[in-house]
Amino acid sequence: MGPALWFAAGMFIGMAGVSCAEEASPIAQVKKVTGEAVIVRSGERRPAGLGDLLLVKDVIETGPDGAIGITFVDNTVFSAGPNSQLALDEFQFDSSNFRGSMLADMRRGTLAAVSGDITRSSPGAMKVKTPTAVLGVRGTTFAIQVYADH
Repeated sequence: MGPALWFAAGMFIGMAGVSCAEEASPIAQVKKVTGEAVIVRSGERRPAGLGDLLLVKDVIETGPDGAIGITFVDNTVFSAGPNSQLALDEFQFDSSNFRGSMLADMRRGTLAAVSGDITRSSPGAMKVKTPTAVLGVRGTTFAIQVYADH
């Protein structure tokens, strides 16, 4: 029983490692940055740079002179303008069948978006949350503006 227990423990640890690796897979890449733009990951803030990879749970923030353009692995494109805050809450995509889902939380600022492959196979699988509504995207180009409370 000893070797079987060690084997089972090793398999469990190995599977846990795979799970963690999948969660840390890049979901998007920064394609354009102007002015002040930061990526907040696990509470740590760092300047956004061209080519930076983005992960689920990252938050993108732009300053008064900032703007950022990002492209997701399914070819969805987001462009956030000045004084924006956008959280990448959920993202799953299977490139073999183009199925997946996305949830972005637009907390303030402006966002222009062009939906990608996720909406082609699963209309409504892309959602953008704002403080007052949740937009279900069925495949389109759109822009939203969220005013910050003062």
